Amino acid sequence: MSNVPLVRRAIVGAALAHTPPQETSIQVVNQAQEDQWTPAALERAGSTLKALNRMAKRPPVHILFEDVCYTIGSNKDERRILHNVSGEFRSGELTCILGPSGAGKSTLLNILAGYTSNGVNGRISVNGQARDMRVFKKLSSYIMQDDLLQPRLTVQESMKIAADLKLGRELGDAEKDLIVEEILQTIGLWQHRDTMSQNLSGGQSKRLSVALELVNNPPIIFLDEPTTGLDIVSIRQLVVLLRLLSRQGRSIICTIHQPSASLFSLFDRVYVLSRGLCCYQGASSMLVPYLSEVGHVCPTTHNPADFVLETLCNDTEVAAKMSELCHNGKLCRRLDRITTRGGRKPVLHSDESVQRIFVEHVAKEQLQRMEFPTTFLTQFWILLKRMSLQSRRNSISLWIQFIHHVTAAVLLGGIFFGIGNNGSVPIANFKFCLSCLVFFMYTYVMIPILLFPMEMRMLRREYFNRWYSLKAYYAALTMSSVPVMLILGMLFIIISYPLSGQLLEWDRFIYFSLISLLTALCSEGLGLLVGTTFSVTNGSIMGPATVAPLLALCCYGMGFGQFIEPIMKLLMSMSYLRYALSGLCLSLYTKRPLMECKEEFCLYSDPKLLLRDIGMANDNYVIQVVALLAFTTLHRLVAYFALRYRLTAEFTNKFMTYISKFLKHR
Repeated sequence: MSNVPLVRRAIVGAALAHTPPQETSIQVVNQAQEDQWTPAALERAGSTLKALNRMAKRPPVHILFEDVCYTIGSNKDERRILHNVSGEFRSGELTCILGPSGAGKSTLLNILAGYTSNGVNGRISVNGQARDMRVFKKLSSYIMQDDLLQPRLTVQESMKIAADLKLGRELGDAEKDLIVEEILQTIGLWQHRDTMSQNLSGGQSKRLSVALELVNNPPIIFLDEPTTGLDIVSIRQLVVLLRLLSRQGRSIICTIHQPSASLFSLFDRVYVLSRGLCCYQGASSMLVPYLSEVGHVCPTTHNPADFVLETLCNDTEVAAKMSELCHNGKLCRRLDRITTRGGRKPVLHSDESVQRIFVEHVAKEQLQRMEFPTTFLTQFWILLKRMSLQSRRNSISLWIQFIHHVTAAVLLGGIFFGIGNNGSVPIANFKFCLSCLVFFMYTYVMIPILLFPMEMRMLRREYFNRWYSLKAYYAALTMSSVPVMLILGMLFIIISYPLSGQLLEWDRFIYFSLISLLTALCSEGLGLLVGTTFSVTNGSIMGPATVAPLLALCCYGMGFGQFIEPIMKLLMSMSYLRYALSGLCLSLYTKRPLMECKEEFCLYSDPKLLLRDIGMANDNYVIQVVALLAFTTLHRLVAYFALRYRLTAEFTNKFMTYISKFLKHR
């Protein structure tokens, strides 16, 4: 029974449905589980999610694909993965794509979901119309193989954020709360609504992945190997859940590696692939008679799924025979032969009603002309709150950064203790500026290099399923790191600046702090660019390799600043660290009296001479600030476009193809 007060549930339910609230979803599902999911129990469970289906209406979706082929590589390296396969997946059915490893299961799923588009030929239609990806992506969800859940959020918080992003103004807060509760009850996670996502079991994580995509009631759901890593009990619970959801008019398509016999019987439609060919398409109960037609009789004690896989692997010619018999998927088993275990047919919409509902829905979507359910500012604010909440809860990371900044500040302040106004050791003070520069550079370059590749995987799932726009996400990502950067950066400066004996003048302190924080912000943008483009391993190499020459250029000319060659000046202008170092030195040495001299003669007691010999005499502080802002903008923009390109499904394949070609020509 739900823990939410029954009075509130009754008021909300009656206001929305204009009828008294019925038996709760969790009661229906629990009763079905107690009845071992008998046909009658399944039919009762199929009536759940009433509020979701009523408030977030979506049309049924039928997918028809004809002569689909997929080719990778080019010219001599060209290799065809799918060979003109055809098929049909209809609403109200739970479909599994079955086949040996390397048969093309995930490839076909990616093509149908729109995740892969390059190298694809053939016709894909949705409800009798050519597939329009802008509309189709609004109607479908793709649940990938890995359980990519946002960490440091409870189940209910994750669902509430998903509802706010995916439903937008379509529903009010009370309606969204009711939908979230109903989905969690149906999925079986209501009792775990306050559990952090990282503390869920494998089966619970998979169910939460499904629940998050159910929020906007997608009529078609794709799942890539949803049973991977689960025990037999969790697998059965998940497949039964998917079957329940399909009974409500959804098209659910998943790839399965090797289902058990009892699991195999739960699927309404089976699509068998081998060597890029469709070998069978039809009801699971019709697979054994179909195999008999090609001369392979499945023993009564044998699992049909195992038998067809063994047959296809052991006999290289049987795939061609089976493909020819079903015309490579064009000859489909009739839908009226698909039945449930109790002999009842799944509820299927007629082609005419499906097309009419679909056309009406598409017209409504085009009338609204909204790319996403929520506006840019709404997405930005929701994502910013989510990122800030996750950052606050990541106490270990915050403590590590705090200790890192404090320790480094104390060490630098101790090493360069009291040398800020000492005219006899001005070069030491220059080294203090350089040390501060290196600290801010390496600290904020490496953080996104090490952390963002893991965020990329979750971003790919949410972005592909159209939770939000990339611009809103990127703006929230940029702003979410600023508060911690400001607090910890100022903490470092407050400790190290007075310890090193710098002049305690507010204007110099502010100028020094501004350059330091801009260096951190610019370095973070560069680190984000590297983290977006490379993996953690490769990024850990590319990051230092990128900033090392920039650091060398920023120090060039020390001692002979008046005689720096024009070509070197040009190269130095390409290093943002040169502007940062110049800004730090100018903030400390411009418009100040002679430094204290404890020796008989101090060459650099006049700060102008020091600036002259390090090549900064003619530099202007404002120009350094403007240059750092320009480099910050450049790094962020390039990182954004790199992220946008990286999120295309073909990026990895293209990139690795180019690398392999380059190595071969070497």
